[in-house]
Amino acid sequence: MDVLDLTRLQFAVVTIYHYLFVPVSIALSATAAGFHLAWLRTGREKYLHLTKFTGKLLIVTFAVGVVTGLVQEFQFGLGWSAFARFYGDVFGPTLAIEGMLAFFLEATFLALWYFGWDRLPRRIHAATIVVVAVGTLLSAYIILAANSFMQNPVAYALDPDTGRAHLTSFTELLTNEVVLAAFPHTMGGAAMAGGGLLMAIGIWRFKHDAAFGTLSRVGAWTMLIGGAVTAISGDHLGKVMTAVQPMKMAAAEALYETTTGAPFSIFAIGELGHDRPFFSIEIPGLLSFLGTGSFGGTVQGIDDLQAAYAAQYGPGSYVPMIPVAFWTFRLMIGAGVLGMALAAYHLWSNWDTTRRVPLLPAFLQPGRGTPRWLTRFVLLAPVIPAAANTFGWIFTETARQPWLAFGISKVADGISPGLTRAEVIVSLAGFTLVYGLLALVWYRLVVHLSRKPLAPLPAEREESEPAPAY
Repeated sequence: MDVLDLTRLQFAVVTIYHYLFVPVSIALSATAAGFHLAWLRTGREKYLHLTKFTGKLLIVTFAVGVVTGLVQEFQFGLGWSAFARFYGDVFGPTLAIEGMLAFFLEATFLALWYFGWDRLPRRIHAATIVVVAVGTLLSAYIILAANSFMQNPVAYALDPDTGRAHLTSFTELLTNEVVLAAFPHTMGGAAMAGGGLLMAIGIWRFKHDAAFGTLSRVGAWTMLIGGAVTAISGDHLGKVMTAVQPMKMAAAEALYETTTGAPFSIFAIGELGHDRPFFSIEIPGLLSFLGTGSFGGTVQGIDDLQAAYAAQYGPGSYVPMIPVAFWTFRLMIGAGVLGMALAAYHLWSNWDTTRRVPLLPAFLQPGRGTPRWLTRFVLLAPVIPAAANTFGWIFTETARQPWLAFGISKVADGISPGLTRAEVIVSLAGFTLVYGLLALVWYRLVVHLSRKPLAPLPAEREESEPAPAY
């Protein structure tokens, strides 16, 4: 591998690892705020315990996310300084605002919430965790706006003297049609990731505390609703993607010829070249519907797009890695559907009913409780949505190749000058070591917190009596 490929691999490792924690933090902040408001409204002790538990999970995950985010920014400067110089005037404001939201607003109010128990008035204390939840959404939106510029550059002008891009309208950057479509899609994926973690912990521990049963159901509903939001918003995102990056949609189906009523392959065996695979399961017209909203719509093929791009941007290949785009698109969808099915099955199996549904076998009847096989494979609950998110981002970024910012800056032009293979390899090994340790620490802390009883022991309860402010 040359320096460019190694640097791309390094950025992929750093970014994918960082994003394992980001969606979980977003979902946990919203869940903690929801439990806190439920306790404030109902006074039920169960919600108080669940609030404190999800809040502790949030703090652990947020801390790891912050550290991995700092490493990601360091790697961006290390490996892509040429792109940073070109794009810095556009990317800088978004990073500055996101840094203020993440490091100042979110971290400050999360600390106020954690240390404010029995010290702040109830409503003000509850407001602190709500601010954290809102701050995570704002932070995510700002970063997605920066990424959306790379997918569909808007609100910029090129300086004729320096050749650098500079921002012309921050409002236009924030209302890029790609970010408007990508934000609900990404938040749906975040809900699935956080819901999967909560469902897994709840299923694992519900025999020890009834409140964990509530946690598992909340996690399952979060996962199921998040999946529905992801699917609905993904349909809209696909149409926007087809409009601004038609090569990406063509690569998702390995569609080389412009086709009216283009099919979508659920599964394929064989070469993904100009000839269709020798075996595939296709749904007629589905790719056209995903891309245009009509089963009879026309989807541009790879060959025609390559010829058009070569005429517009100059000689060279503008075709991404087709097998990567083809399979990550399907693995993203498949993992998402599987996660939704797992959540739905858990809710169905624990539905409080004595009625028997005709024609259904015994193991599919509602109200039978969580089956043993599900408790054995409970770790799949958080892994499946994490895989769906990962495959989705791999598809989004690799199917944009060879562009860093579509149409204005190529990947090969953005790498840091003078970077050597040895520097990339050594730094990649260092990042991998640090990330491995962080993963171990995060896992051990989550397991430790999950094994502790939700309700405090009698001695601890006496020490944590509410202060007069309550």
